[in-house]
Amino acid sequence: MSLTACGGGDSGASDTIRVTLANHVWTENVKKALPEFEKQTGLKVDITQLGEDQLSDQYNVKLNAGSAEIDVMMYRPLQEGKLFAKNKYLADLAEQVKANPGWDFSDYQAGPVQTTTYDGKPVGVPIITEQEVLYYRKDLLEKAGLSAPPKTLDELKSAAAKIKAAEPGVAGFVARTGKSPAVTQFSSFLYSFGGDFFDGSGKATVNSDAAKQAYAYYGELIRESGPANVSTDMSWPEAMAIFTQGKAAFYTEANSLYKNATDPAKSKVSDQVGFAPFPAGPAGSKPYNIPSWALGINDNSENKANAWKFIEWATSKEQTLAQQKSGVPGARTSVWTDPEGTSAFPEDLSEAIAASTESGVGHDRPLVVQVAEAREIVGQPIVDAITGQDVAASADAANAAFQTFLDDEAK
Repeated sequence: MSLTACGGGDSGASDTIRVTLANHVWTENVKKALPEFEKQTGLKVDITQLGEDQLSDQYNVKLNAGSAEIDVMMYRPLQEGKLFAKNKYLADLAEQVKANPGWDFSDYQAGPVQTTTYDGKPVGVPIITEQEVLYYRKDLLEKAGLSAPPKTLDELKSAAAKIKAAEPGVAGFVARTGKSPAVTQFSSFLYSFGGDFFDGSGKATVNSDAAKQAYAYYGELIRESGPANVSTDMSWPEAMAIFTQGKAAFYTEANSLYKNATDPAKSKVSDQVGFAPFPAGPAGSKPYNIPSWALGINDNSENKANAWKFIEWATSKEQTLAQQKSGVPGARTSVWTDPEGTSAFPEDLSEAIAASTESGVGHDRPLVVQVAEAREIVGQPIVDAITGQDVAASADAANAAFQTFLDDEAK
Protein backbone atom coordinates (compact mmCIF):
# COMPACT_ATOMS: atom_id res chain seq x y z
CA MET A 1 0.00 0.00 0.00
CA SER A 2 1.49 3.34 -1.01
CA LEU A 3 1.63 6.22 1.45
CA THR A 4 2.66 9.81 1.02
CA ALA A 5 3.35 12.52 3.56
CA CYS A 6 0.26 14.64 3.84
CA GLY A 7 0.20 17.66 6.09
CA GLY A 8 -2.19 19.79 4.13
CA GLY A 9 -5.32 21.09 5.77
CA ASP A 10 -3.95 21.23 9.32
CA SER A 11 -2.83 24.68 10.42
CA GLY A 12 -0.30 23.21 12.84
CA ALA A 13 0.77 20.31 10.61
CA SER A 14 4.11 18.81 11.54
CA ASP A 15 6.37 16.15 10.08
CA THR A 16 6.44 14.57 13.56
CA ILE A 17 3.42 12.50 14.59
CA ARG A 18 2.98 12.14 18.36
CA VAL A 19 1.58 8.71 19.12
CA THR A 20 0.55 7.43 22.57
CA LEU A 21 0.42 3.65 22.87
CA ALA A 22 -0.16 1.06 25.60
CA ASN A 23 2.36 -1.54 26.71
CA HIS A 24 1.38 -4.43 24.46
CA VAL A 25 2.96 -6.86 22.01
CA TRP A 26 1.10 -4.95 19.26
CA THR A 27 3.06 -1.84 20.22
CA GLU A 28 6.38 -3.68 20.21
CA ASN A 29 5.66 -5.04 16.73
CA VAL A 30 4.78 -1.55 15.42
CA LYS A 31 7.97 -0.07 16.86
CA LYS A 32 10.08 -2.65 15.01
CA ALA A 33 8.35 -1.84 11.70
CA LEU A 34 8.40 1.97 12.12
CA PRO A 35 11.57 2.65 10.09
CA GLU A 36 9.73 1.36 7.02
CA PHE A 37 6.90 3.88 7.53
CA GLU A 38 9.27 6.77 8.22
CA LYS A 39 11.36 5.98 5.15
CA GLN A 40 8.29 5.66 2.95
CA THR A 41 6.67 8.92 4.06
CA GLY A 42 9.47 11.18 5.27
CA LEU A 43 7.51 11.57 8.51
CA LYS A 44 8.84 10.95 12.04
CA VAL A 45 6.90 9.14 14.75
CA ASP A 46 7.38 10.10 18.39
CA ILE A 47 5.98 7.28 20.56
CA THR A 48 4.96 7.61 24.20
CA GLN A 49 4.43 4.13 25.64
CA LEU A 50 2.64 3.64 28.96
CA GLY A 51 1.02 1.00 31.16
CA GLU A 52 -2.79 0.96 31.16
CA ASP A 53 -3.20 2.94 34.38
CA GLN A 54 -0.64 5.55 33.34
CA LEU A 55 -2.27 5.74 29.93
CA SER A 56 -5.67 6.44 31.47
CA ASP A 57 -4.18 9.07 33.78
CA GLN A 58 -2.47 10.85 30.89
CA TYR A 59 -5.60 10.84 28.77
CA ASN A 60 -7.68 12.15 31.69
CA VAL A 61 -5.30 15.07 32.18
CA LYS A 62 -4.45 15.98 28.58
CA LEU A 63 -7.75 15.31 26.85
CA ASN A 64 -9.76 17.05 29.56
CA ALA A 65 -7.49 20.08 29.13
CA GLY A 66 -8.05 20.13 25.37
CA SER A 67 -4.36 19.51 24.73
CA ALA A 68 -3.08 19.15 21.15
CA GLU A 69 0.03 17.28 22.36
CA ILE A 70 -1.37 13.87 21.32
CA ASP A 71 -2.08 13.11 17.67
CA VAL A 72 -2.77 9.35 17.64
CA MET A 73 -4.09 7.52 20.69
CA MET A 74 -4.44 3.83 21.48
CA TYR A 75 -7.58 3.39 23.57
CA ARG A 76 -9.99 0.72 24.89
CA PRO A 77 -13.31 1.06 23.03
CA LEU A 78 -15.26 -0.93 25.61
CA GLN A 79 -13.82 0.80 28.64
CA GLU A 80 -13.49 4.47 27.69
CA GLY A 81 -14.70 4.62 24.08
CA LYS A 82 -18.14 6.05 24.81
CA LEU A 83 -16.74 8.56 27.31
CA PHE A 84 -14.11 9.77 24.83
CA ALA A 85 -16.58 10.00 21.96
CA LYS A 86 -19.24 11.73 24.06
CA ASN A 87 -16.68 14.28 25.27
CA LYS A 88 -15.56 14.84 21.65
CA TYR A 89 -12.00 13.70 22.34
CA LEU A 90 -12.04 11.45 19.25
CA ALA A 91 -12.05 12.86 15.73
CA ASP A 92 -14.69 11.76 13.22
CA LEU A 93 -12.94 9.42 10.76
CA ALA A 94 -15.82 9.02 8.28
CA GLU A 95 -13.94 10.65 5.40
CA GLN A 96 -10.59 9.00 6.15
CA VAL A 97 -11.87 5.41 6.18
CA LYS A 98 -13.34 5.88 2.69
CA ALA A 99 -10.41 7.72 1.10
CA ASN A 100 -8.17 4.79 0.15
CA PRO A 101 -9.93 1.75 -1.43
CA GLY A 102 -6.72 -0.27 -1.06
CA TRP A 103 -6.84 0.13 2.72
CA ASP A 104 -10.37 -1.37 2.56
CA PHE A 105 -12.51 -0.52 5.59
CA SER A 106 -15.05 -3.14 4.44
CA ASP A 107 -12.48 -5.80 5.40
CA TYR A 108 -13.10 -5.01 9.09
CA GLN A 109 -15.45 -7.29 11.05
CA ALA A 110 -18.86 -5.87 11.89
CA GLY A 111 -18.73 -6.37 15.67
CA PRO A 112 -15.52 -4.40 16.34
CA VAL A 113 -16.54 -1.66 13.88
CA GLN A 114 -19.88 -1.26 15.65
CA THR A 115 -18.04 -0.68 18.93
CA THR A 116 -15.65 1.92 17.49
CA THR A 117 -18.57 3.86 15.96
CA TYR A 118 -20.39 6.67 17.79
CA ASP A 119 -23.58 8.34 16.55
CA GLY A 120 -23.15 6.54 13.24
CA LYS A 121 -19.60 7.83 12.67
CA PRO A 122 -16.36 5.81 12.94
CA VAL A 123 -14.14 7.35 15.63
CA GLY A 124 -11.57 4.55 15.91
CA VAL A 125 -10.00 1.67 13.99
CA PRO A 126 -9.95 -1.69 15.83
CA ILE A 127 -6.46 -3.19 16.15
CA ILE A 128 -6.78 -6.12 18.58
CA THR A 129 -9.79 -8.39 19.06
CA GLU A 130 -11.02 -10.99 21.52
CA GLN A 131 -13.73 -13.62 21.24
CA GLU A 132 -15.20 -16.02 23.78
CA VAL A 133 -14.63 -19.68 22.97
CA LEU A 134 -15.12 -23.03 24.67
CA TYR A 135 -11.99 -24.60 26.17
CA TYR A 136 -12.34 -28.34 26.79
CA ARG A 137 -10.44 -31.47 27.81
CA LYS A 138 -10.14 -33.93 24.92
CA ASP A 139 -9.28 -36.87 27.17
CA LEU A 140 -12.30 -36.38 29.44
CA LEU A 141 -14.67 -36.15 26.48
CA GLU A 142 -13.25 -39.33 25.00
CA LYS A 143 -13.52 -41.14 28.33
CA ALA A 144 -17.16 -40.03 28.62
CA GLY A 145 -17.92 -41.37 25.14
CA LEU A 146 -18.47 -37.90 23.66
CA SER A 147 -17.27 -37.82 20.06
CA ALA A 148 -17.25 -34.04 19.71
CA PRO A 149 -17.39 -30.94 21.91
CA PRO A 150 -20.88 -29.56 22.65
CA LYS A 151 -22.45 -27.55 19.84
CA THR A 152 -25.35 -26.22 21.93
CA LEU A 153 -25.80 -24.96 25.47
CA ASP A 154 -28.13 -27.89 26.16
CA GLU A 155 -25.38 -30.28 25.09
CA LEU A 156 -22.87 -28.40 27.26
CA LYS A 157 -25.10 -28.77 30.33
CA SER A 158 -25.60 -32.49 29.66
CA ALA A 159 -21.90 -33.19 28.98
CA ALA A 160 -20.74 -31.21 32.02
CA ALA A 161 -23.14 -33.10 34.30
CA LYS A 162 -22.09 -36.47 32.85
CA ILE A 163 -18.37 -35.83 33.36
CA LYS A 164 -18.77 -34.43 36.86
CA ALA A 165 -20.76 -37.51 37.88
CA ALA A 166 -18.13 -39.86 36.44
CA GLU A 167 -14.96 -38.09 37.55
CA PRO A 168 -14.47 -37.58 41.31
CA GLY A 169 -12.83 -34.25 42.07
CA VAL A 170 -13.32 -32.90 38.55
CA ALA A 171 -15.86 -30.18 37.74
CA GLY A 172 -17.88 -30.50 34.59
CA PHE A 173 -17.65 -26.75 34.01
CA VAL A 174 -15.79 -23.74 35.35
CA ALA A 175 -16.08 -20.03 34.57
CA ARG A 176 -15.79 -16.64 36.23
CA THR A 177 -18.11 -16.14 39.19
CA GLY A 178 -17.23 -12.69 40.57
CA LYS A 179 -19.98 -10.10 40.21
CA SER A 180 -18.08 -7.73 37.92
CA PRO A 181 -15.48 -10.07 36.32
CA ALA A 182 -18.17 -12.55 35.23
CA VAL A 183 -20.16 -9.97 33.26
CA THR A 184 -17.93 -10.10 30.18
CA GLN A 185 -17.98 -13.90 29.85
CA PHE A 186 -21.66 -14.13 30.82
CA SER A 187 -22.46 -11.74 27.96
CA SER A 188 -22.10 -14.49 25.33
CA PHE A 189 -24.67 -16.58 27.20
CA LEU A 190 -26.97 -13.56 27.34
CA TYR A 191 -26.71 -12.91 23.58
CA SER A 192 -27.08 -16.60 22.72
CA PHE A 193 -30.34 -16.69 24.66
CA GLY A 194 -31.50 -13.67 22.64
CA GLY A 195 -30.93 -10.94 25.22
CA ASP A 196 -28.73 -7.87 25.74
CA PHE A 197 -28.08 -5.36 28.51
CA PHE A 198 -30.24 -2.59 27.03
CA ASP A 199 -31.98 -1.82 23.76
CA GLY A 200 -31.50 0.88 21.13
CA SER A 201 -33.81 3.29 22.91
CA GLY A 202 -31.89 3.18 26.20
CA LYS A 203 -34.28 0.80 27.94
CA ALA A 204 -32.70 -1.68 30.36
CA THR A 205 -33.39 -5.29 29.33
CA VAL A 206 -31.66 -7.39 31.97
CA ASN A 207 -35.05 -8.65 33.19
CA SER A 208 -36.31 -9.77 29.77
CA ASP A 209 -37.35 -13.41 29.51
CA ALA A 210 -34.18 -14.13 27.53
CA ALA A 211 -31.98 -12.45 30.17
CA LYS A 212 -33.65 -14.30 33.04
CA GLN A 213 -33.14 -17.60 31.21
CA ALA A 214 -29.47 -16.77 30.60
CA TYR A 215 -28.84 -15.81 34.25
CA ALA A 216 -30.60 -18.97 35.42
CA TYR A 217 -28.69 -21.18 33.00
CA TYR A 218 -25.27 -19.76 33.90
CA GLY A 219 -25.95 -19.98 37.62
CA GLU A 220 -27.30 -23.53 37.43
CA LEU A 221 -24.41 -24.74 35.26
CA ILE A 222 -21.87 -23.53 37.82
CA ARG A 223 -23.94 -24.55 40.84
CA GLU A 224 -24.71 -28.08 39.56
CA SER A 225 -21.58 -28.91 37.51
CA GLY A 226 -18.99 -26.45 38.80
CA PRO A 227 -16.21 -26.99 41.34
CA ALA A 228 -17.23 -28.10 44.83
CA ASN A 229 -17.73 -25.22 47.25
CA VAL A 230 -17.31 -22.74 44.41
CA SER A 231 -16.74 -19.15 45.52
CA THR A 232 -18.47 -16.16 43.98
CA ASP A 233 -15.37 -14.01 43.61
CA MET A 234 -13.45 -15.80 40.85
CA SER A 235 -12.01 -13.85 37.95
CA TRP A 236 -10.05 -15.45 35.11
CA PRO A 237 -6.85 -16.33 37.03
CA GLU A 238 -8.77 -18.46 39.54
CA ALA A 239 -11.00 -20.10 36.92
CA MET A 240 -8.04 -20.73 34.59
CA ALA A 241 -6.06 -22.29 37.46
CA ILE A 242 -8.84 -24.82 38.10
CA PHE A 243 -8.89 -25.74 34.40
CA THR A 244 -5.10 -25.94 33.97
CA GLN A 245 -4.72 -28.02 37.14
CA GLY A 246 -6.91 -30.64 35.49
CA LYS A 247 -9.91 -29.97 37.71
CA ALA A 248 -12.53 -29.07 35.05
CA ALA A 249 -13.74 -30.45 31.72
CA PHE A 250 -15.19 -27.28 30.13
CA TYR A 251 -14.35 -23.60 30.50
CA THR A 252 -15.74 -20.60 28.59
CA GLU A 253 -13.21 -17.79 28.35
CA ALA A 254 -11.53 -15.20 26.13
CA ASN A 255 -9.38 -16.69 23.38
CA SER A 256 -6.63 -14.19 24.25
CA LEU A 257 -5.79 -16.26 27.34
CA TYR A 258 -5.37 -19.56 25.52
CA LYS A 259 -1.60 -19.90 26.03
CA ASN A 260 -2.20 -20.26 29.75
CA ALA A 261 -3.93 -23.55 28.93
CA THR A 262 -1.60 -24.85 26.20
CA ASP A 263 1.78 -23.92 27.68
CA PRO A 264 3.28 -26.98 29.46
CA ALA A 265 5.00 -24.64 31.92
CA LYS A 266 1.60 -23.30 33.04
CA SER A 267 -0.81 -26.16 32.42
CA LYS A 268 -0.82 -29.76 33.63
CA VAL A 269 -3.22 -30.65 30.80
CA SER A 270 -1.56 -28.67 28.00
CA ASP A 271 -1.53 -31.65 25.61
CA GLN A 272 -5.24 -32.38 26.13
CA VAL A 273 -6.75 -28.92 25.62
CA GLY A 274 -9.12 -28.39 22.71
CA PHE A 275 -11.08 -25.35 21.54
CA ALA A 276 -14.55 -25.07 20.02
CA PRO A 277 -16.95 -22.29 19.02
CA PHE A 278 -19.21 -20.92 21.74
CA PRO A 279 -22.20 -23.32 22.01
CA ALA A 280 -25.47 -22.18 20.47
CA GLY A 281 -28.41 -21.13 22.62
CA PRO A 282 -32.03 -20.49 21.57
CA ALA A 283 -30.82 -17.49 19.50
CA GLY A 284 -27.84 -19.34 18.02
CA SER A 285 -24.14 -19.03 18.86
CA LYS A 286 -23.58 -15.35 19.62
CA PRO A 287 -20.30 -14.90 21.46
CA TYR A 288 -18.80 -11.49 21.87
CA ASN A 289 -16.33 -10.39 19.20
CA ILE A 290 -14.81 -7.27 20.64
CA PRO A 291 -12.06 -4.77 19.92
CA SER A 292 -9.95 -4.74 23.07
CA TRP A 293 -7.86 -1.87 21.64
CA ALA A 294 -8.28 0.66 18.83
CA LEU A 295 -6.49 3.67 17.36
CA GLY A 296 -8.11 7.08 17.23
CA ILE A 297 -7.10 10.67 16.48
CA ASN A 298 -7.26 13.35 19.16
CA ASP A 299 -9.87 15.82 17.92
CA ASN A 300 -7.68 18.68 19.14
CA SER A 301 -4.66 17.48 17.14
CA GLU A 302 -3.35 20.01 14.64
CA ASN A 303 -1.75 17.20 12.65
CA LYS A 304 -4.77 15.07 11.76
CA ALA A 305 -3.82 14.32 8.15
CA ASN A 306 -0.44 12.90 9.10
CA ALA A 307 -1.97 11.18 12.14
CA TRP A 308 -4.27 9.34 9.73
CA LYS A 309 -1.27 8.36 7.58
CA PHE A 310 0.17 6.56 10.61
CA ILE A 311 -3.12 4.81 11.39
CA GLU A 312 -3.62 3.87 7.74
CA TRP A 313 -0.19 2.22 7.71
CA ALA A 314 -0.40 0.60 11.16
CA THR A 315 -3.81 -0.93 10.38
CA SER A 316 -3.13 -1.87 6.75
CA LYS A 317 -3.68 -5.43 5.55
CA GLU A 318 0.08 -5.96 5.50
CA GLN A 319 0.68 -4.77 9.06
CA THR A 320 -2.42 -6.54 10.41
CA LEU A 321 -1.20 -9.81 8.88
CA ALA A 322 2.28 -9.31 10.33
CA GLN A 323 0.73 -8.68 13.78
CA GLN A 324 -1.48 -11.73 13.48
CA LYS A 325 1.46 -13.95 12.54
CA SER A 326 3.01 -12.97 15.87
CA GLY A 327 -0.16 -14.04 17.71
CA VAL A 328 -2.06 -10.72 17.93
CA PRO A 329 -5.68 -11.38 16.80
CA GLY A 330 -6.71 -8.78 14.22
CA ALA A 331 -10.08 -7.27 13.31
CA ARG A 332 -9.73 -7.75 9.55
CA THR A 333 -11.65 -10.63 7.95
CA SER A 334 -8.83 -11.26 5.48
CA VAL A 335 -6.28 -12.30 8.10
CA TRP A 336 -8.53 -15.10 9.32
CA THR A 337 -8.93 -16.55 5.83
CA ASP A 338 -5.19 -16.40 5.12
CA PRO A 339 -3.24 -19.54 6.18
CA GLU A 340 -0.35 -17.27 7.20
CA GLY A 341 -2.72 -15.37 9.47
CA THR A 342 -3.84 -18.45 11.35
CA SER A 343 -0.43 -20.15 11.52
CA ALA A 344 0.32 -18.80 15.01
CA PHE A 345 -2.82 -20.33 16.56
CA PRO A 346 -3.90 -23.93 17.21
CA GLU A 347 -6.01 -25.05 14.25
CA ASP A 348 -9.16 -25.70 16.27
CA LEU A 349 -8.81 -22.31 18.00
CA SER A 350 -8.51 -20.57 14.61
CA GLU A 351 -11.68 -22.31 13.49
CA ALA A 352 -13.50 -21.32 16.69
CA ILE A 353 -12.41 -17.70 16.30
CA ALA A 354 -13.44 -17.62 12.64
CA ALA A 355 -16.91 -18.86 13.63
CA SER A 356 -17.09 -16.21 16.35
CA THR A 357 -16.27 -13.36 14.00
CA GLU A 358 -19.21 -14.26 11.76
CA SER A 359 -21.93 -14.10 14.41
CA GLY A 360 -20.16 -12.18 17.16
CA VAL A 361 -21.56 -9.22 19.09
CA GLY A 362 -19.30 -6.16 19.37
CA HIS A 363 -19.54 -5.63 23.14
CA ASP A 364 -18.99 -7.84 26.18
CA ARG A 365 -20.36 -5.40 28.77
CA PRO A 366 -22.81 -2.49 28.72
CA LEU A 367 -21.57 0.24 26.38
CA VAL A 368 -21.87 3.14 28.80
CA VAL A 369 -19.68 5.89 30.22
CA GLN A 370 -19.43 4.56 33.79
CA VAL A 371 -18.57 0.96 32.90
CA ALA A 372 -17.45 -0.25 36.34
CA GLU A 373 -20.70 0.84 38.03
CA ALA A 374 -22.79 -0.76 35.29
CA ARG A 375 -20.97 -4.08 35.65
CA GLU A 376 -21.67 -4.15 39.38
CA ILE A 377 -25.39 -3.71 38.72
CA VAL A 378 -25.87 -6.24 35.91
CA GLY A 379 -23.49 -8.71 37.57
CA GLN A 380 -25.52 -9.09 40.76
CA PRO A 381 -28.02 -11.59 39.25
CA ILE A 382 -25.06 -13.77 38.18
CA VAL A 383 -23.97 -14.15 41.80
CA ASP A 384 -27.56 -14.65 42.96
CA ALA A 385 -28.11 -17.34 40.32
CA ILE A 386 -24.94 -19.20 41.33
CA THR A 387 -25.94 -19.13 45.01
CA GLY A 388 -29.46 -20.37 44.29
CA GLN A 389 -31.37 -17.16 44.97
CA ASP A 390 -34.57 -16.11 43.18
CA VAL A 391 -33.15 -15.26 39.73
CA ALA A 392 -36.28 -13.56 38.41
CA ALA A 393 -36.51 -11.26 41.44
CA SER A 394 -32.81 -10.47 41.25
CA ALA A 395 -33.05 -9.64 37.52
CA ASP A 396 -36.05 -7.38 38.16
CA ALA A 397 -34.17 -5.51 40.90
CA ALA A 398 -31.07 -5.20 38.71
CA ASN A 399 -33.15 -3.94 35.80
CA ALA A 400 -34.73 -1.20 37.91
CA ALA A 401 -31.31 -0.11 39.21
CA PHE A 402 -29.78 -0.26 35.73
CA GLN A 403 -32.61 1.81 34.24
CA THR A 404 -32.00 4.51 36.84
CA PHE A 405 -28.31 4.36 35.96
CA LEU A 406 -29.02 4.69 32.22
CA ASP A 407 -31.44 7.58 32.79
CA ASP A 408 -28.83 9.40 34.88
CA GLU A 409 -26.18 8.93 32.18
CA ALA A 410 -28.54 10.25 29.52
CA LYS A 411 -29.08 13.55 31.36
